[in-house]
Amino acid sequence: MQLGIFGKYLTLWVTLCIVAGVSLGELWPSFPDTLSKFTVSQVSIPVGILVWFMIYPMMARIDFSSIIDVRKRPRGLALTLIINWLVKPFTMFVIAWFFLKILFAPWIDGHLGSQYVAGAILLGAAPCTAMVFVWSYLTKGNAAYTLVQVTVNDLVLLFAYAPIVIILLGIGDITVPYDTVLLSVVLYVVIPLTAGYISRRWLIHSKGYEWFENSFLPTLGPITIIGLLLTLVLLFSFQGEKILDNPTHIGLIAVPLILQTFVVFGIAYLIAKLCGISHDIAAPAALIGASNFFELAVAAAVSLFGLNSGAALATVVGVLVEVPVMLLIVRFVNATSDSFAHAHDGSCCPSGAVFAKTLDAND
Repeated sequence: MQLGIFGKYLTLWVTLCIVAGVSLGELWPSFPDTLSKFTVSQVSIPVGILVWFMIYPMMARIDFSSIIDVRKRPRGLALTLIINWLVKPFTMFVIAWFFLKILFAPWIDGHLGSQYVAGAILLGAAPCTAMVFVWSYLTKGNAAYTLVQVTVNDLVLLFAYAPIVIILLGIGDITVPYDTVLLSVVLYVVIPLTAGYISRRWLIHSKGYEWFENSFLPTLGPITIIGLLLTLVLLFSFQGEKILDNPTHIGLIAVPLILQTFVVFGIAYLIAKLCGISHDIAAPAALIGASNFFELAVAAAVSLFGLNSGAALATVVGVLVEVPVMLLIVRFVNATSDSFAHAHDGSCCPSGAVFAKTLDAND
């Protein structure tokens, strides 16, 4: 099935939104300054609302009764935990240190290079939460299983993030903003999950399952994409000045971050293939590891090192490169779908097919 204009040119739309966001922040400085006032525990409420609109359509598609089936297929969850907490933070440290402290040493001051590595560590130790629902959605992932993976990782995050960061940064007086972690989990997972559950039950009860699947769900397709694009515009309106003031360093920081994304994804995806994990579970398991909880990483960098620090800049670069790179990986995942086993028990989320139909309708 051929995708519509959004599906075919999503990378182009993302690029245009990044340019629009940076331009908006530079040409209308009062816009990000005003929105930055609506912040709680260093979490932007406007960004949170847009992320909510982006995630809600996927939450509404989840058949919550199928969550109990996760125990029948535990390998995907085990893979996610191993990659996120035993592999990803340490590969990020090694790759970032090699490039930013050794290979790029002639162009980056030693102290600044250490700050950039610190920012990379903060990114690598924070597995993706909100955005992974989008990647799972675009790869026809099992939405219920993805929800369990994200929930378990959020619980581990509360206890493991600080110790891992302390070990990798090599300091003992670091303070991780737990209020930021908790608020982010509530804003990006709990609220849209609750709304999806309640609205799904009410609509199916009042309108019937067939109407819900064939009439209501297809109307949600554009909301996810529009939410993604508006979120990018807003994020980059906040960070435009930093990006424009450091064009060379932006490119240098991006190299290890991009390489890390491909390395972690490759490890997870290959293991999933060798273990015979079905594609609807293997795809989100690998994508969670490849992407980052950049909202938390940015907040932690600002809290620990300051708004204008090299660490904060590195986390901003993580936001800059993540979406285009992840879209490339999504294309690869979809192209290699046939080489994986597929679930035939009806548990595979149908959202991918609905998404494709919606994009066709927009063409």
